[in-house]
Amino acid sequence: MKRSEINAAFLAASAFFKEHHWMLPPNPRWDITDFGLGDFNNFGLILINLAEEPEYCEKLMYCAKGQTTPAHMHKQKKEDIICRNGEMAIRFWPRLPDECTPQDTLVIQWCGQPRTVRAGEDLILAAGERVTITPDIYHAFHGHSAQVIIGEVSTANDDAHDNYFVRTDIGRFPEIVEDAAPLVRLISEPNRELPAR
Repeated sequence: MKRSEINAAFLAASAFFKEHHWMLPPNPRWDITDFGLGDFNNFGLILINLAEEPEYCEKLMYCAKGQTTPAHMHKQKKEDIICRNGEMAIRFWPRLPDECTPQDTLVIQWCGQPRTVRAGEDLILAAGERVTITPDIYHAFHGHSAQVIIGEVSTANDDAHDNYFVRTDIGRFPEIVEDAAPLVRLISEPNRELPAR
């Protein structure tokens, strides 16, 4: 992923958060990724870690329409995904997507209530709606409206060891091509010095 692309994503997300009055904490920890696929417009996500504790974590996310977080699951993490602004689409599978049929269903928690969904079908979440995702459920999500703010509250997160993506060519953090000066330090590069702003 090019540094200029990261900078542009950082500025776009920052402007959208500000426009919609989502105040970030001092020195937020940014995570901007194309999942190592080199196609941020189609496979991209911006995450900001708001709370990182041994028992729980909270994130704020931003994506634009068409940006997909690829299918994955967690063996340890239980999470609530909350649409905070705009609309998002999320899909679920009870096992590897290639092993599912159109008749497969599963029960998820939608706004605290059980809801049966078909494997691989979009469930549209409007602002304020949430789903609870338990371990071993494969899921993928993308922006349904032009821009989306998404919240996540979960048990302790381990990005290095508890993300099981379906695609084997995915890397959780991007390799960066330095074509511009950085505007933000990513969580995958904790020792980077930033220019004075």
